[in-house]
Amino acid sequence: MKKLYKSNTNKKICGVCGGIAEYLNADPTLIRLAFLLIAAMAGSGVVAYIIAALVMPEPQSEQA
Repeated sequence: MKKLYKSNTNKKICGVCGGIAEYLNADPTLIRLAFLLIAAMAGSGVVAYIIAALVMPEPQSEQA
């Protein structure tokens, strides 16, 4: 089962958009643009990003 984590590789601020993009197999730039559009239109995108940054777990380190 696939889980949603913050991204370590596609990270600009907290890794939320990169993590969502990895989960959806989408381009992280498109996810970031969607967040910007939501923030510009309704203003709730910033609040959603902050909540996601607090709630989304960090990826577990791979142990051999």
